Amino acid sequence: MEPRLEPETAALHLGWLALLLWISALNYSVSSSAPLSPSLVPRVRTSYNFGRTFLGLDKCNACIGTSICKKFFKEEIRFDKWLASHLELPLDYLPSYPANYSDDSKTWRPVEISRLVSKHQNEISERRICASAAAPRTCSIEHVLRKTGRFQKWLQAKRLTPDLVQVPCSRTQFLKTLAPDYLHVGPEQHSKEQEFLGLSSPLLLCPSQRLLDRVVRRYAEVADAGSIFMDHFTDRDKLRLLYTLAVNAHPIFLQIFPGAEGWPLPKYLGSCGRFLVSTSTSLLQEFYGAPPDQAADLAYQLLGVLESLRSNDLNYFLYFTHVDATMFGIFNNGHLFIRDASALGVIDKQEGSQASTMAGENKDIFSCLVADCQAKLPSCDTIPEKQSLVLVCQQVLPRLLQGKFPSLVQERIDVLLAQCGEGIRPDPEVLGAASQLKDILRLLRTCDPRFAYRYPDCKYNDKF
Repeated sequence: MEPRLEPETAALHLGWLALLLWISALNYSVSSSAPLSPSLVPRVRTSYNFGRTFLGLDKCNACIGTSICKKFFKEEIRFDKWLASHLELPLDYLPSYPANYSDDSKTWRPVEISRLVSKHQNEISERRICASAAAPRTCSIEHVLRKTGRFQKWLQAKRLTPDLVQVPCSRTQFLKTLAPDYLHVGPEQHSKEQEFLGLSSPLLLCPSQRLLDRVVRRYAEVADAGSIFMDHFTDRDKLRLLYTLAVNAHPIFLQIFPGAEGWPLPKYLGSCGRFLVSTSTSLLQEFYGAPPDQAADLAYQLLGVLESLRSNDLNYFLYFTHVDATMFGIFNNGHLFIRDASALGVIDKQEGSQASTMAGENKDIFSCLVADCQAKLPSCDTIPEKQSLVLVCQQVLPRLLQGKFPSLVQERIDVLLAQCGEGIRPDPEVLGAASQLKDILRLLRTCDPRFAYRYPDCKYNDKF
């Protein structure tokens, strides 16, 4: 038989029990709302936060493409020096980023992730697009571009023809595609004369049908490339190609003139949003202080590159509209290549080109995405054969070769550089000076493992 508690004792026990229950409930409430100490929180591996905004996927299909997006999200493309477990994205205003690329997550190779234009220029372009439709500043870029007359013609086209990149229309039609500020013009400006609305890329300044067929056949951002007809292009594919050509044709150059076929260009690995990925190494300007034999080797290669652009088996004349040392790069094996093809133009020597007769102000919104709408483009007939040589001999080679060699040799090099860089000289004189300079540089090169792209072949072959 259990002992019975006195009423006073039982009441005391019940009071203590209630107090304990209240304290327990209070502790639970406080602990559930208070944050845990950082030392008690388990560390969770932070992965890349590849937002749609950073990559530009939120702007697609006004973008380059999506062929390499899976590599980003599977972390098989990683920004250089960001291989630790606490991965974050770098600053979003840089034009390009060194990175690492892997096919098996074990072996990595260097690549470059780059924008077609700067983030600031993209913002300017987007404002122009919205203004062209009198839309709010934050309009749908894709929606506006899809409604343009140029893109509507692209939608109906089965083949990319010169008239699609240089579209004839009247001045009045052009003015209607621009912002309201452009519409306040006098009647005398509303000419019915037909003008050409061209894309601003040098690639399309003098388009031939053969060149445009090559663009379509080798466009890598579609599922089934290989045909000159665009039957397999979706509306999305056509807008992406048109946008890329209008903004910066560099990724198109990498696809239609691949390094695997001997062209001096890096390999195109793919695009994601407004970024493209290509093989990359050092800039030529980093070699301005290189020893004499290395400087001679790079200068010799650069002159050889210009020669191949001027004369090749495909009968395309490729020329630079402007140059600087950042446009050229050096692979790890010492091989020089064109790192930035955005300033390259193409003239078809075999088929001929449909010359542009654009007046400076007569362009549609695709012509003004990154270019000055008032800028005048040169005529195809005015591009001389010496064009690239003059620019390189003026802007690049003097800084690479100055003060590197014995006085007599240096004096001869300086004289030839001056002759090569004189734009008023006839083509044969400029080409002759460049050829003499190349002969001197060939003798100044050495044969050793630093130049892996030609070693040990240089031991046994006089052409090296």
